[in-house]
Amino acid sequence: MATGFFNVPPAINEPILSYAPGSPERKELQEALKEARSKQVDVPMYIGSELETTDNKKPMSPPHDHQHILGYFSEGDASHVKQAIDAALEAKADWAAMSWEHRASIFLKAAELIAGPYRAKMNAATMLGQSKNAFQAEIDSACEIIDFLRFNVEYMTQIYAQQPESSEGIWNRLEQRPLEGFVFALTPFNFTAIAGNLPTSAAMMGNTIVWKPAYTQIYSANVLMEVFREAGVPDGVINLIYVDGPTAGDIIFSHPDFAGIHFTGSTGVFQHIWKTIGENIYKYKSYPRIVGETGGKDFIMVHPSSKAKEVATAISRGAFEFQGQKCSAASRAYIPNNLWEDVKNYVVEDLKTFKMGGTEDFSNFINAVIDEKSFDKIAKYIDDAKASDDVEVIAGGNYDKSKGYFIEPTVLLSKDPKYTTMCEEIFGPVITIYVYDENEFEATLDLVDSTSPYALTGSIFSQDRYAIELATKRLEQSAGNFYINDKPTGAVVGQQPFGGARGSGTNDKAGSMINLLRWVSPRTIKETFVPATDYRYPFLGED
Repeated sequence: MATGFFNVPPAINEPILSYAPGSPERKELQEALKEARSKQVDVPMYIGSELETTDNKKPMSPPHDHQHILGYFSEGDASHVKQAIDAALEAKADWAAMSWEHRASIFLKAAELIAGPYRAKMNAATMLGQSKNAFQAEIDSACEIIDFLRFNVEYMTQIYAQQPESSEGIWNRLEQRPLEGFVFALTPFNFTAIAGNLPTSAAMMGNTIVWKPAYTQIYSANVLMEVFREAGVPDGVINLIYVDGPTAGDIIFSHPDFAGIHFTGSTGVFQHIWKTIGENIYKYKSYPRIVGETGGKDFIMVHPSSKAKEVATAISRGAFEFQGQKCSAASRAYIPNNLWEDVKNYVVEDLKTFKMGGTEDFSNFINAVIDEKSFDKIAKYIDDAKASDDVEVIAGGNYDKSKGYFIEPTVLLSKDPKYTTMCEEIFGPVITIYVYDENEFEATLDLVDSTSPYALTGSIFSQDRYAIELATKRLEQSAGNFYINDKPTGAVVGQQPFGGARGSGTNDKAGSMINLLRWVSPRTIKETFVPATDYRYPFLGED
């Protein structure tokens, strides 16, 4: 709905298309997939007005078919980082001076382009480049990025509409200035929407951006830039570069005009960045904004009153959609012994029906993990679990990377509630179950709260409202996004602003006004209409 006199289009969540057999969107997407696989693209860096290419070409392949080449991207070096910073700073004045309505119009147009003519191309790029099935791509690279763009415009108008009170003879005003300098967006592979939101949310507020995506997301990042350019984002506002992390960091975090970082990625990398910024704090013109969403060890806590089938479905979906590569994926579950056998049977039954393979086959629920490094890391966790006397493999446990990086959805049962896979983030299709005595619900809540350094998402299943209230209070600091009788994944822009605390990040809530406020620096202006002409106050009079 429009906000006051700021008359903007309503920010309504984009409907999810079904891609059911026989639907027109299914046919269109299949054609887009076929076209994308039939050719190889040469992906440039986007720096200012230039499409920069280099002789250092890196291949891009589907994780589920790593011998197939979708194209090549040009890897850059330190010179390209410097060019991107210069381009961002050169574009800053004009972009910051542009009326907010025109900045809003650009990103609203981008949303419409993705919702319409680019939808199939955007989803196909995500399906091929990141091995997401049609539904996972639709809710990510179509619906979520559209929602980010539309809702952020709505939040921006609300921010600008907030003004202070004024007393008699005075007019107080509040300006929301973009940050002084450039913003660095460092984005992950797992969500095309996040890769699009991190640079655009800061740009929308008048900032100019240097954007470095994960190498495994460049294929769809290139389509995003095509959209942004067609929507009218001026040259230099968002500069997309492909360089390795240390090369980018050495230059960006030493630059006096570095104004902030918008980050999603690993906890270790984020902590290193924070340390580097702290060490260089004396170099900057202003204190940089540090906004980051990092890892998770997300939980499902089950009360003895719960319904076993509901719990099992939450595990099957929450742990294994997109191969467990969501920051919010369920990776540990605490199930009372009175429900365990039923839950186990339902989960095993579900897993038997899972089909695994390439994303082009719409009957496959499970696809590949992102790359060989991730595959090897996950496989080692599974092998170590197989060798442990404390762990039983309930389902899955096999893997094969001969054609694609395929790992079976794996369910581990641990006797030890502090076993490695109960504590450490795996980022793959592995969930570990701990079965507790049904009379130890409260003690198990303490266990949930203390086991992991993360606090991103979590859920409680119960038919007992007192138990739900107790868990909600006792697990207050355990998750930034908390779910009642639902899986701990699937946050929707405008409905469940996303982010966690502890080792999971700064909890600046992507998909909310909170996040946009991090990319502006307020200035208060007081104007007095009739200034005083005598310094004396009334109390100075004699009795």
